[in-house]
Amino acid sequence: MSGEQLVKVSFEVFGRVQGVSFRYYTSEEANRRGLCGWVENTPRGTVQGEIEGPLEQVRGMKRWLESTGSPYSRIERAEFGPEVAVVRNTLQPFDILR
Repeated sequence: MSGEQLVKVSFEVFGRVQGVSFRYYTSEEANRRGLCGWVENTPRGTVQGEIEGPLEQVRGMKRWLESTGSPYSRIERAEFGPEVAVVRNTLQPFDILR
């Protein structure tokens, strides 16, 4: 990862994203891309989290969150915070919190 710009971004995904293994598929995809972060269900029926890693991998994950998700999910929209530059990874390997 040397020489690559690292960023961190928060996200929230709306639609049919709970009870359809969305968190599991998100974790698998993030790990496949070598990203750090976390994902969790919210009481509002959404899924939220943070992703961190090389800029292009994070942007690819954002596209995945907006359009792919799990096979049984129905994504209405995804919202993202700003891409914040980080010097080194501050998050742990990707994890499902709840």
